[in-house]
Amino acid sequence: MNMKHGLTIGLAVLFSLGLVARVSHAAAPDPLNGFPNKPIRIVVPFGPGGFNDALARAVAAKLSNALSQPVIVDNRPGGGTVIGTNFVAKAPPDGYTLLQLPGAHAINAVAVDKLPYDSLDSFSFISMVATSPFLLVAGPAFPANSVPDIVRMAREKPGTLSYSSSGTGGNAHLMGEMLKSMAKIDILHVPYKGAGPAMNDAIGGQVDFTFATYAGASGSIKSGRLKALAVTSKKRWAKLPQVPTVAEAGFPDYEAEGWWGYAPRTLPPPIRSSSRKTSTSRWTTAPS
Repeated sequence: MNMKHGLTIGLAVLFSLGLVARVSHAAAPDPLNGFPNKPIRIVVPFGPGGFNDALARAVAAKLSNALSQPVIVDNRPGGGTVIGTNFVAKAPPDGYTLLQLPGAHAINAVAVDKLPYDSLDSFSFISMVATSPFLLVAGPAFPANSVPDIVRMAREKPGTLSYSSSGTGGNAHLMGEMLKSMAKIDILHVPYKGAGPAMNDAIGGQVDFTFATYAGASGSIKSGRLKALAVTSKKRWAKLPQVPTVAEAGFPDYEAEGWWGYAPRTLPPPIRSSSRKTSTSRWTTAPS
């Protein structure tokens, strides 16, 4: 999958746990001494395929190369990211198990009753690693070619259109609900366990459309298996300047971008303090 889309990946992910350059003080004990001396796990709360998985594998490759230690991507989908997130919340607080946080983490904190973890206190938040606008995309057989077309069709036959997402509470789900609310239309939400399956069923016509990152959808757009109807950012995106924004379709307040960060289970104060002091460097990558 081609991911050349200017993602900004924080070196804080590496430095914050002492993954590349540990903070060493000869005169004082170093809580990070010897780290890492075993494989590191990145838990992705979505299934294989799609942007979430691809981003984790790109980060894992960089980490593994820098550390000379294996970095394993562990997909644990389900429960609107709760299953994978809870796994990390219950992991040993040693920095060897990282959670790739999607925007759904913040949504679940207020939208889901009785989470098995505390969305803030159960984790040591390290860094934002990527942000990206999404594209509203559909298969070539879908008769709509614009957001106004979708709105018109939804109003003519309420409840007959559908859109897919990577899971309840995820970026695509919330973007779809924003459109429904602003346009005052009734469209069925179909959640999947990952962005890959959600996009594949939009391609196949099992659902009418979905919201996907450029990294996830670009190959299918170029091959004609998907068409881009709109971008969710406030302004048109430089990579696809011909694609209008949702805001241009008559919803000027519509603006949404996905974000992804990294966090282990809450670390002991000495390690957490040292981590934050070293979280200063950033780099830009375009993995492919």
